[in-house]
Amino acid sequence: QVQLVESGGGLVQPGGSLRLSCVASGTIFSINAMGWYRQAPGKQRELVATVTNSGSTNYADSVKGRFTISRGNAKNTVYLQMNSLKVEDTAIYYCNAKQSLRSGTYDYWGQGTQVTVSS
Repeated sequence: QVQLVESGGGLVQPGGSLRLSCVASGTIFSINAMGWYRQAPGKQRELVATVTNSGSTNYADSVKGRFTISRGNAKNTVYLQMNSLKVEDTAIYYCNAKQSLRSGTYDYWGQGTQVTVSS
């Protein structure tokens, strides 16, 4: 089992910045990738950015050049630096961890943190 706890959400004006953090605990040795997803009201959850243990990253086109995902030195923490925020970035942001075991691959989710971009 993996537990994820996010922090760093809040209210920011358009053009501003926020940094989200997510700390994983439990059987973290088997995590091979972490990432951030978001869900806006009335919309499906969508990928924002992911990073693997080897450092490979993947971003949604809508956030490329504005958001940066990174892992902490202990590999149980993932960050999302969000710059040049837009109103359309408003959503609940969820941390995700992918765990690979002999029995299969499992997804774990945090409780979510609200990001609101508004003037």
